[in-house]
Amino acid sequence: MRCNQFVLLITGALSIFTPFCVHAQSRDSSLPTSLESNSLESNNQAKSATESATERETKTDTVKQTEPALERETNALQTPAQWLQRLQSLISSANYQVSFVQTTVGKETVPYLWRHGVLDDGTEVEQLNLQNGPGRELIRVDGIVSVFEPDTQPYSIRSRFINGPIPNILLHNPQKLLESYEFVLVGRARVAGRSAQQIRIVSRDNTRFGYQLWLDEESGMLLKLNMLDLQGALLEQIQISAFSVMASPSPYFARINPSSLPEPIMMASSQSRAHGWEVNYLPVGMKEVKRDTRRLALTGQVVEYKMYSDGLVDVSVYVQPIEDALGGDIALRNEVSTFLTLKAGKAQVTVLGEIPLQTAKAIATSISAVNNSND
Repeated sequence: MRCNQFVLLITGALSIFTPFCVHAQSRDSSLPTSLESNSLESNNQAKSATESATERETKTDTVKQTEPALERETNALQTPAQWLQRLQSLISSANYQVSFVQTTVGKETVPYLWRHGVLDDGTEVEQLNLQNGPGRELIRVDGIVSVFEPDTQPYSIRSRFINGPIPNILLHNPQKLLESYEFVLVGRARVAGRSAQQIRIVSRDNTRFGYQLWLDEESGMLLKLNMLDLQGALLEQIQISAFSVMASPSPYFARINPSSLPEPIMMASSQSRAHGWEVNYLPVGMKEVKRDTRRLALTGQVVEYKMYSDGLVDVSVYVQPIEDALGGDIALRNEVSTFLTLKAGKAQVTVLGEIPLQTAKAIATSISAVNNSND
């Protein structure tokens, strides 16, 4: 699930904080040239002329027998599911270090460092570090993630994943997306000088943005991830600039003392109270994952809130009585996110998420009142 934190002000102000991204290692090759004397060339020609058909056949067989193992392994992987399973296995069990950058249309490119390791006792450790500015670092030791940010008291939460710019569901559980998206194996390409397999991720009902990802043929590592709008224009890109898969975890993890990390905070459980409305239209595979009632800090107004998700995309819906509405209808696109507020019947509805504007409008206009006793 993508890690985007939204601060929603129903007055029309919208602030969005978006983290994280990727990198790849290039290889250079050179072809040596040589000058031969006339006599040596003559000898070679004579030898070639006398070479028997049997010798030529033997050489051909030798070339076939020395075909790279990489080519054979690549040919064995025929489906997108097999390639994504290979990525999932690498991400969860290997020791690696990855440098990557996140580029969003209209914003500065942001570099990150990502490390993962499995210690001798089986403990899984992970680090994600923002490389620009004062820095932001997340450290995971098994099921606890600690967050370190400038001017903020460090804290820890219980989680099996570090939320970054690469959606966790793609890395750890891509099969859960099959209800909402189709995976298409496009073919081979080169990314950062490495052979890669390209896979397209397409919304089954054409209501969400599309994705392209490239996986390294040799290791299975993600090399590049693009987010595209419905017209195919690039919205966001994660690009690996360098990576290494190692036999042992990075020495960085030996310097981490788990006892010195902040204790996990207790997350308050929200009351799932009855709401007086329901959403009658959602994209295929999108389901309600959270609901509560919130008071807006700026205005003090109470709004009812629900979050829907397909695993890859989260959509937040806020509803308040029309008599409490502030301002008129608003439709904004902020980088990859859509913010839509409109009046629908006796309510003001706000929809926020990484979805096309027409999808947000379809969700907002599908709101209807319900009898609380049946909620």
